[in-house]
Amino acid sequence: MSSPALPSPATSSLLVSTQWLTDHHGADDLVLLDATVLQVSAPGGGLRWLSGYDQYLVGGHLPGAIFANLLDVFSDPDGDFDFARPSADQFERAATSVGIDNQTRVVVYDGSVGQWASRIWWLFRSFGYDNVSVLDGGLTKWKAEQRPLRTGHVAARPGRRFEATPRPELWVDKAFVESVLAGDTDASLVCSLPAAEFSGEAGARPRLGHIPGSVSLPAGRLVDRATNAFLRGDELRARVAPAAASGGRVVTYCGAGIAASASALALTLAGHGDVAIFDGSLQEWTADENAPLAVTVA
Repeated sequence: MSSPALPSPATSSLLVSTQWLTDHHGADDLVLLDATVLQVSAPGGGLRWLSGYDQYLVGGHLPGAIFANLLDVFSDPDGDFDFARPSADQFERAATSVGIDNQTRVVVYDGSVGQWASRIWWLFRSFGYDNVSVLDGGLTKWKAEQRPLRTGHVAARPGRRFEATPRPELWVDKAFVESVLAGDTDASLVCSLPAAEFSGEAGARPRLGHIPGSVSLPAGRLVDRATNAFLRGDELRARVAPAAASGGRVVTYCGAGIAASASALALTLAGHGDVAIFDGSLQEWTADENAPLAVTVA
């Protein structure tokens, strides 16, 4: 006998709680994704990205979770920059590969502060699908509550096919950002990197600092440090207020469009609907030696 269709979460559909997921685990139309990516120090300095798949297999994942590979499957592996957004065809294949169609209820989590899960959420949103939620607090909160984990691979259910309906307005390119700096386009630029990278005090890129005129909104400050869950209500609105003070369009960016996705989620949670992501972010911006950067550290 099939499980009943899932009800909408009691809280905002953008987030679901660990208890909601526990209560609805095993529902036929639910797919749970682990989107973890690891950031590690590279030989000779700098940082590199590693798939979280080995950690998923051996370290454990939520029961029933399917691994979503952001490095190679849910990004364009031939793009000019890390985590370049996929084409509609590529995204359709990626979603289909993890057993998702246009009737699936999707919940996604990661082992960090939600930025990887937020990227998957934003990708689905940008390809016309809104029945996707981020697990509030992710793997960290799940483990802190001593909920069960499983090891090993979980195969996707076959026979499903996802069809994308792109929403191009959810992305902007370098030319758009240049038009903002020139005063030809009205939008607020929001940098989602840690404060030390925003100021130019730290960072692994050859050119440090932020795009001039940007507001700092570090993704790591959007979650409660005790629970790893996203801030809510007045606390969240106060935290994002400087980023959305103009009341107009908000463009988030970071190093590679990942932390920017967490900021985009937080802004959306706080009621700001006109949000877009600069996909190339500082990877693309700093590759142009003529693109200006602001440094605020002495």
